[in-house]
Amino acid sequence: MATGFAPLADLKGQTVRSVLDYGAKQFPDRVFAVFPETHGKVTWGEQRQTAARLRPHLTNSGVSEGETVGMLMANGRTALELFLGCMYSRRVSLMLNSVAGIDTLGYVIKHSGIRQLFTDDDHADLANAAVIASCQQVKVHRVAGDDGLQLLETENHQDTDPPRSADDALLIYTSGTTGRPKGVIHTHASLLAGGANTCSAHHLGNSDRALCVLPLCHINGQVVTVMAPLVSGSSVVMPRKFSTQRFWHWVVKEDCTWFSVVPTMISYLLGTEEATQHTTESQLSNVRFGRCASAPLAPAVHKAFVARFGIPMVETMGITETAAQILSNPLDPAQQKIGSPGLPCGNEIRIRDGEGADCKNEVVGEIEVRGPNLMRTYLNDEQATREAFSTDGWYRTGDLGHKDGSGYVYVTGRIKEIIIKGGENISPREIDDVLYRFPGILEAAAIAVPDPEYGEEIAACVVPNPGQQLDENALREFCIKALGQFKSPKHIYVLDELPKGPSGKIQRLKLSGDYSR
Repeated sequence: MATGFAPLADLKGQTVRSVLDYGAKQFPDRVFAVFPETHGKVTWGEQRQTAARLRPHLTNSGVSEGETVGMLMANGRTALELFLGCMYSRRVSLMLNSVAGIDTLGYVIKHSGIRQLFTDDDHADLANAAVIASCQQVKVHRVAGDDGLQLLETENHQDTDPPRSADDALLIYTSGTTGRPKGVIHTHASLLAGGANTCSAHHLGNSDRALCVLPLCHINGQVVTVMAPLVSGSSVVMPRKFSTQRFWHWVVKEDCTWFSVVPTMISYLLGTEEATQHTTESQLSNVRFGRCASAPLAPAVHKAFVARFGIPMVETMGITETAAQILSNPLDPAQQKIGSPGLPCGNEIRIRDGEGADCKNEVVGEIEVRGPNLMRTYLNDEQATREAFSTDGWYRTGDLGHKDGSGYVYVTGRIKEIIIKGGENISPREIDDVLYRFPGILEAAAIAVPDPEYGEEIAACVVPNPGQQLDENALREFCIKALGQFKSPKHIYVLDELPKGPSGKIQRLKLSGDYSR
């Protein structure tokens, strides 16, 4: 294990069920989850009890062992109970993304083969519309999102075989920005490995408390802020959704020791003055760190956050197919390298060139990963599964990057997002980093657009801070000074917002498509 990381938990042969059972037996009255809007709390014992009661309920509803159960609802007590309870009951959990659109939801329902879909009041109409779009026979169960499942104990519900570590536990769909979303299948073993990697990187213990503001339909919310507390015997605070106005209130009031966010959330927290007017540095002294993942964190934004809030920010990197985290910076700021998502933790990383050879340090190639946290397969897509793995079993991430002499990885972009201007490859990340240094920019993304002379030209899509006017000429000159004329954006598009996926990751390819017509 790299210096700065804690030893990995030994979870060989374990399942979500066995880990929850152990915690409920050892510390039944310890709080496992807090739901701040309703002031509700659930202990480890209560979480386990609900999971155990869900199994016969699913059986009586006609849900077979190994079958996938769908959920379309906001974060909250019921969502968490269903998410963990289905895995506990030897079923497969599928959390649908409510912002995916009717067509995509219909496709996911059909492709996943679910026959049961749980939804809350706020998403009931959407759930019914998505089922209609799927043209499938699916029973929709309407449940209260805040109150929990309220299941009564059922007589004669003797267990059959408990789940095994190699059993499927989670089906999660990729964002589908380059085509139809793919269904990623994780086992109990790979999910717990992802949780263990997070615990190791951040030295999580049973006194820690996470703030989960990412949706449970995203791998970060599922693994980083649910599986990691499960593995470490700790707890999670789970509001319905992210809020800049209430973020620090939740952190302070619920005694959170860490949180996981994405770069756009950090930008919004930096751009909101009133949210921290009544929060003092001493009130935040309990927070050990924040972590950022899902997209590269611009160094200027990273430094601004630490300077503003005095909380160490740990940049990491995770992927849906790898049960979240594959890279992390150490907790010690002295060992962190701003601009890098860090070192491999719990898995191996290599950089390969187009010929399949290992790249030397500082040479850019495709980032590949191998470890117990890898997905089992893509659902019903053998070809995509074969293409995703090298012949010797490494997962090909599609991300470009390089290692330095100390083994830290630097991500330069996605293979499909590289800008090829006049035959020269240009990393959008390099341009993004400069854009974020310009005063008054809240969000930014460099993209490729067609050009008759160079083939592709560079455009910058930017969102100014609320209430600020952006001087495009000044921004253009700023970029030329930092990047030179050739790498600077020819076009600047000032927008109200940038399109994002469920985790808040900016959808660069969608922007490129919008401005290439």
